[in-house]
Amino acid sequence: MMKRQVHLNLFIHSRGHHEAAWRHPDASPYLLTDFRYYEELAKKAEAATFDSIFLSDILALGSDIEHTPRAVLDPIPLSGALAAITEKIGIIGTASTTYVEPYNLARQFASLDHISNGRSAWNIVTTASAAAAENYSANPQAQIEERYARADEFLTVANGLWDSWAKDAVLDDRANGQYTLPGRIEPVNHDGHFYHVRGPLTVPRSPQGRPVLVQAGSSEPGRAFAAKHGEAIFTAVLEKSAAQDFYRDIKSRVVALGRSPDQCLIMPGLSPVVASTETEANQYARDLDELGNREVGLTRLSGAFGGVDLTHLDLDTPLSPEDFPDPRTLQGSISRPSLIVDLVRNQKPTLRELLFKLSGARGHYTFAGTPEQVADLMEDWVNDGAADGFNLMPPVLPKMLDAFIEEVIPELRKRGIFRTSYQGNTLRAHYGLKEPASRFD
Repeated sequence: MMKRQVHLNLFIHSRGHHEAAWRHPDASPYLLTDFRYYEELAKKAEAATFDSIFLSDILALGSDIEHTPRAVLDPIPLSGALAAITEKIGIIGTASTTYVEPYNLARQFASLDHISNGRSAWNIVTTASAAAAENYSANPQAQIEERYARADEFLTVANGLWDSWAKDAVLDDRANGQYTLPGRIEPVNHDGHFYHVRGPLTVPRSPQGRPVLVQAGSSEPGRAFAAKHGEAIFTAVLEKSAAQDFYRDIKSRVVALGRSPDQCLIMPGLSPVVASTETEANQYARDLDELGNREVGLTRLSGAFGGVDLTHLDLDTPLSPEDFPDPRTLQGSISRPSLIVDLVRNQKPTLRELLFKLSGARGHYTFAGTPEQVADLMEDWVNDGAADGFNLMPPVLPKMLDAFIEEVIPELRKRGIFRTSYQGNTLRAHYGLKEPASRFD
């Protein structure tokens, strides 16, 4: 019997996922607007046969820009540029359903799938930021239920547009002057609550049928949306038990909707410090923590809870859930505050310890250890119902990516749980996902 395989995405963020990574001597010397930075990381990940590269996005500049790199390239044109310099690795770009029209994004991602020969994916987000709303003439921002209702209809339109061309619609018969076959391109004629779209799309059906749909919401509306639409789901967890609970919940929802559970991969974020000894790994992690700016961390923690004042909390007194607002009362993101409150309830950290914990990867799972220990953790989670793979979030780039590729990848391969070469050419092939059915079949 074949062992369960680990799926791996490289999440490229700042100069690493630790908030102080940009200051670390091991961090890349390139500015975050320098394409060479992304090119080098993408080629390293492809050489190591990662499933994909993951590109996040922000729609408003944070108030901590003086002390924290927040400037990012738009992931859609960046995805196109990376597709041109790679051959096999998937490319996942983030885009929000809140501040753009379905026709625009459907065209862009269909185009990216053609440009990459079937390696494109869309990380679907619903933007909760009040600052973003002010940038897009949408103040006040929509509440969570409306955001997901809009997103659900958005996907109905986008899927219809991607399916508005049959696979064989383009005949390209130059001799007889016929470019497309009759009856193989149809409008969508969508008349909904939020959107009114005739179609068809101006871009023919893409190599994967449509880009892979990726989602990361962990709130109740987010989970329902992910189970209905998501083909790969990224999630933030601070404990293995939380990962197992999320895994069971999403897989059961997927089955209840009549979908096959293997057509929805769950990939929590993992940010490992890798060193030859556990002592060295822990020291590297401590050195990174000491580079962090506690005021920036406190401001970010406050922002996660709607801007609540936390300055009265003592740095070295154990926290309790009552020190924070109930996440269910928040109108912004609910999932991340819920994770933080659960961690406080279960581990009772001090504020100083919590800020260190969150500085590592913004609420994703952090770990420091040897290559064998990192591989043990990954194998255990995949075999124990906590993950199908991981969104790898190296704390310092490129240093910790290099360490992972040089030390952990060989260990995973030795155990027979990670590929030694690509077996297909598309992201759907890497993930083991089926091409969506066509209305014309």
